[in-house]
Amino acid sequence: MANAEDRRRLSARLRWLRAGVYVAFGALAGVFWFFQVVQHQKFEEMAANNHQRTLPLRAPRGVIYDRNGEVLVENRSAFNISIVREQTRDLDRTIRLLAQVTGIEEARIRDTVDRHRREPTYRPIVVVQDATLAQVAAVTARRLDTELPDVVVQEVPTRQYPREALAAHLIGYVGEASDQQMLEDGLGIGAIVGQSGLERVYNRMLMGADGARRVVVNSVGREIRTLEELPPTEGQRVRVSINAAMQRAAEDAFRAYGYWGAAVVLDPRSGDVLTLTSLPAYDPNAFSTGIDRQTWAALNTDKLRPLQNRAIQGRYSPGSTFKIVVATAALEEGLVTPDYKVFCNGGASFYGRFFQCLGRHGWMDMRHAIEKSCNTYFYTLGNMVGVDRLYDWSEKLGLAGKSGIDLPNEIESIVPSTEWKKQRTGERWYPGETISVAIGQGQLSVTPMSMAVMMATAANGGTRHVPRLVKEIDAGDGRGWQPVPPPDNPFAPFDMKPETIAALHDGLWLAVNGAGTAGRARISGRDVSGKTGTAQVISLQGKARAGATDKDLRDHGWFVFFAPRDNPEVAGVVFAEHSEHGYLAAPIARHVMETYFAQRDGLPLPELRLPASAAPVPAPAPAAPSRAAANTAAAAP
Repeated sequence: MANAEDRRRLSARLRWLRAGVYVAFGALAGVFWFFQVVQHQKFEEMAANNHQRTLPLRAPRGVIYDRNGEVLVENRSAFNISIVREQTRDLDRTIRLLAQVTGIEEARIRDTVDRHRREPTYRPIVVVQDATLAQVAAVTARRLDTELPDVVVQEVPTRQYPREALAAHLIGYVGEASDQQMLEDGLGIGAIVGQSGLERVYNRMLMGADGARRVVVNSVGREIRTLEELPPTEGQRVRVSINAAMQRAAEDAFRAYGYWGAAVVLDPRSGDVLTLTSLPAYDPNAFSTGIDRQTWAALNTDKLRPLQNRAIQGRYSPGSTFKIVVATAALEEGLVTPDYKVFCNGGASFYGRFFQCLGRHGWMDMRHAIEKSCNTYFYTLGNMVGVDRLYDWSEKLGLAGKSGIDLPNEIESIVPSTEWKKQRTGERWYPGETISVAIGQGQLSVTPMSMAVMMATAANGGTRHVPRLVKEIDAGDGRGWQPVPPPDNPFAPFDMKPETIAALHDGLWLAVNGAGTAGRARISGRDVSGKTGTAQVISLQGKARAGATDKDLRDHGWFVFFAPRDNPEVAGVVFAEHSEHGYLAAPIARHVMETYFAQRDGLPLPELRLPASAAPVPAPAPAAPSRAAANTAAAAP
């Protein structure tokens, strides 16, 4: 009886065991069916991806040419060395070995890897940009020996600036996109974009479209063959208004005469920017492959401020060059005629205070007051016009506000008015302040770019152009170079009175070709017209109080010009930082104009010839400009 009961229990257990086995095998069969049939396509793709890799192909940026077809910016091939963490079994070992092979500090490689750890593991992390041929050879040899199977070497197009710092602030530089740029422009991690200058403003046009290459790799990540390649599309080629020969002439002249500063030359007929110089500059090539922290820190702490574009970001008192605005306002408002005369006895008294002139000029009319830069004459005109009308005419001529040039971070020029002072300080404007403003001192602070626009407007008789840099583009669609329409001009043109134009042009011609202070800009047969100006960095009392200091407190020098007198083709400004006198900026402008006319007429470009008394000297260190006390201002010509 007991045995029968045991057999029944054993049989029941065996039945349950068989049922469990059937259920387990049934479940396994279902799972196998699900993975092999239902999700067949998914796992087939995953299996294929285990031996396939997609490599990005960076698009070359568009080449930039000057107006005559000379290359300003191009591309060259460089090699990047990257780590693909997806293929890495021991990342620490890879970093150590890569540091030994390339000669780069291990800490630098680790820092680079740490900054990109959140990125997908299949995305290569570039740890060596613009690697040397020796580094490439060393890494490649070890990949063949399977020591560094997770390290790849990729050839990429890299920006190249043929003559280092030529037009550096104008052209700008490129660098890896920041988080904000990636978000705003929909860019991928590691994208190279313009960070300043034309490279930044026209980045979308210059970038092009990246391609990709799909390859088969073996178990250790070595490429076996290429399955598919989508070539990158080069960025659009751009032709700018800059004249490279004139740009070189300006920069060479600044260095030869030993000054830092800025120069802007425009075509007054169109607003084309022919020259835009800011010195000291920087080498954009240092940025194209990723600038190191030490170099970046040095640029940012340099007292000479090489990263500042002085042409559009530096503000300075205009000195006697502002007398052009005063003369225009007085004539156009009908307050005086060109024959209106003022007696200069070394200065004049206004509102109970004596304001000096730099000479005793006797009776002066408009033309000769411009020629001799007579302060007394322009004190008188400024007092007649008033500060608000001076502001209005400054705006019409292009001296107030921003020029609108297609470059980033332009600051506005400040020309005061009664409303401006009230909003800024809450105080009313005093008539005595206008006297100082009339000779370019006091609360005036303008950029070289706005000075160039003012001079171009005075040269062409009343048309204020928005300066432009890009003339033509080639999109690579077979249509060739296509003109770019000029920017919209929000400034209404006005026609100066013929007598205003004649008086201004005659006076400015005399300042260069007569007994004025701008004789160093004279070019035989070219009818150069211009005006010098000296802007105080600090008042005489301030200099006395400062005593011995490491700051350069010498005055700044301006020279504004156009040529020829009767049919101007070029107009602009040279600002020589701490040159002490405006006439010392004139030879720089002369060399630029000589270059323009020689090129226009098909003649050999002029050589830069320095007089014996103007041997090159070390450029002075710049100091932040300070305004002189308005009631003691006396502008030098």
